[in-house]
Amino acid sequence: MDGNGEQHKSGERVAKVIARAGLASRREAEDWIVAGRVAVNGAVIASPALNVTVRDRISVDGEPLPDRERTRLFLYHKPRGLLTTHADPRGRPTIFQKLPQNLPRLISVGRLDFNTEGLLLLTNDGALARALELPATGWLRRYRVRAHGSVTQAQLDGLRRGVTISGIHYGAIEAALDRVQGSNLWLTFAIREGKNREVRNVLGHLGLTVTRLIRVSFGPFQLSELALGAVEEVPTRVLRDQLGDKLVALSSADFSAPIAPPAAPRREDRRVEVPPKGVSEKPKDRKSSDHAWRAHEQDRPTKKLRRKFRGARRDAATRQAPAGERRAGLLQDRKGRRVAVERYGQPKAQEQREVGREERRQERHQERPSKNSRAHGRRRSPDRASGPRPRNPRGGR
Repeated sequence: MDGNGEQHKSGERVAKVIARAGLASRREAEDWIVAGRVAVNGAVIASPALNVTVRDRISVDGEPLPDRERTRLFLYHKPRGLLTTHADPRGRPTIFQKLPQNLPRLISVGRLDFNTEGLLLLTNDGALARALELPATGWLRRYRVRAHGSVTQAQLDGLRRGVTISGIHYGAIEAALDRVQGSNLWLTFAIREGKNREVRNVLGHLGLTVTRLIRVSFGPFQLSELALGAVEEVPTRVLRDQLGDKLVALSSADFSAPIAPPAAPRREDRRVEVPPKGVSEKPKDRKSSDHAWRAHEQDRPTKKLRRKFRGARRDAATRQAPAGERRAGLLQDRKGRRVAVERYGQPKAQEQREVGREERRQERHQERPSKNSRAHGRRRSPDRASGPRPRNPRGGR
């Protein structure tokens, strides 16, 4: 086969083969082909309308397709605030950045909105993901909805016949009013098509504003007690039984192939670890010679740092003492506190005035009577007996 559009009479579409290898969904593989990223037998192809067989060599971005591994399915409890995509041009967080690193290359079965939480199916088989997404599969997707507004059960029953909103027809919907809490209410919403923002658009058509949306089941798989952000693999035997012969044949699922080791994450899937606040990124086994102020000893270009000096003067041994007689003095710091200092030489006029002012202040303090010598502002009579007064009045017994 060459890259000019020649097709085999038998085989499978090249996009389906790429999807089964777990690199992408079938739709994404078709976009890769149009972008010129896929080559068959060394020739780049430009159209996905091409059948290939096991004898053909397929490569993506110059790398051959990995060997096919066992079909696997995982249950993921998606939190709010994550996009269901491998890469976002605006840099918003995605579910694949939050998944454990020991998982294989996975793709999602359908999508959940940025603010929608709950059960999301992940698989390493693109053909299985496509088969489970099809409305013809008929798997029921059940949601728990909290909405603001008011609605009656009769209005919800009318959704069983389907509804058309802005030219888009939504199929039969099962909805039940569970309870009402003031202006808020809880609903159970079940759909089979899973069109873009179907739950929000239909409830908005009824005058309700969705404030919380949780998917609790997808076909036979339940969210149950799966913790928020946790991932759980469906055992191979359970997966084969739940899919049934029809879906296994439609997706060409392989449950006998070996389990391949986890592949290295793509550049857009790699998570960026941000150290917690207050935690240093310096290695614990760093030697003392790694300090910046010792870099000059090892002829490294690091700028030498200077420590702040604290202690005696370096020239204290050779420094001559000031001339004159040493005496004590007082200073005031910027907060008005008195600090004792040593002075040399003859006192200056200003210093003499300060010393005299301090002496007069101390004399006035010594002459001032203490608080204990006063009795409510009056001086006690010198001939008055000291001690507490008697409790009984004069003349009493």
